[in-house]
Amino acid sequence: MNIQGQAALVTGGASGLGEATARELARLGAKVAVLDVNLAQAQQVAESIGEQYGSGCAVACQCDITNTESLQAALAQAAERHGPARILMNIAGIGTAKRVVQKDGSPAPLEDFARVVNINLVGSYNASRLFAAACAKLEPLADGERGVMVFTASVAAFDGQVGQQAYSASKGGLVGMTLPMARDLAQHGIRVCTIAPGLFATPLMQQLPEPVQESLAKSIPFPPRLGKPEEFAQLACHIVTNTHLNGEVIRLDGALRMAPR
Repeated sequence: MNIQGQAALVTGGASGLGEATARELARLGAKVAVLDVNLAQAQQVAESIGEQYGSGCAVACQCDITNTESLQAALAQAAERHGPARILMNIAGIGTAKRVVQKDGSPAPLEDFARVVNINLVGSYNASRLFAAACAKLEPLADGERGVMVFTASVAAFDGQVGQQAYSASKGGLVGMTLPMARDLAQHGIRVCTIAPGLFATPLMQQLPEPVQESLAKSIPFPPRLGKPEEFAQLACHIVTNTHLNGEVIRLDGALRMAPR
């Protein structure tokens, strides 16, 4: 699919990997909807993109991906501004670390586990099902393709660390959902792929002390540095343009394999 002129949706687009992806899509000529629960931050990103690539090429939409009404309203707002979307970047998510048995001997709160899975897995599915239903109604492009969606998993889906039960389960769910969803949506000409990033220089990572960041970077075989958000964005956009990429999970981690701790 040629990104130029297409309408794209980016959940979690107000910061980190989502912001970088929204900016790369706009650079390649897409009309971008920045979907995020933080409206003020989404507006800042959309305005910045508009200043750089032209007014009207980006719109901010407040959106809670776990709330169907909120999501439908955001998709309607984006469609009204840019027309029907053929690209969905599912990047919104949260991380947490909690041991199954706490220091005081009590079990980990079930609501904490449920919240992470609900946002990262159920929320991503919610956005995908609504996008796919709308996309399936569009006229196919020259090669029969109607749309493409990208999930954001993590290397924690494969080698999660101590305390990452909820996070790993949610990201593992996205990995497991990729192929069956690609097979399901093949009849509609909609492709599905997933990126599993390793350690990236996101705002969350940059909150850690500098020595901790340096130690994490050195654990990556090559290149021995944290991933750059724009590298994630470049891969996400390549998936859109390479029509034969479908049903695949791609690790983007510099050959990193996470240790237990």
